[in-house]
Amino acid sequence: MAAAGQGGLGEAPQGALTLRTLAMPRDVNVNGDIFGGWVLSQMDIAGGIVAGDRAQGRVATVAVDAMKFIRPVKVGDVLCIYARVERVGRTSIGLGIEAWVLRGRLGAREKVTEAVFTFVAIDDAGRPRPVPEGD
Repeated sequence: MAAAGQGGLGEAPQGALTLRTLAMPRDVNVNGDIFGGWVLSQMDIAGGIVAGDRAQGRVATVAVDAMKFIRPVKVGDVLCIYARVERVGRTSIGLGIEAWVLRGRLGAREKVTEAVFTFVAIDDAGRPRPVPEGD
């Protein structure tokens, strides 16, 4: 059995399924696995969707903490990004984001990456603005 936090038996994704995409051959690194930066960018896109919804407008990524690459992503895997709001400050939103894959499009689900992203709500001039009250 895998350790806690490693996508082991009985573990389920935390948060809402926000983005699904297929890992393609153009996204590989020199080892033949999917480039970690590509996975990070997909997580950032999903986080921007969730944070923008919560902020009711534009947001910008200001920090990525506790980035943990757990397992490689392979060509043909379906990458599924789950995001959840963990904290809301005056102008910032903290999200827990997990990346899971379906191996070979149909196979077993495994957690591959997790991180904490911080977004700041911004106005049209790119300055921080308050996050509206609410859920």
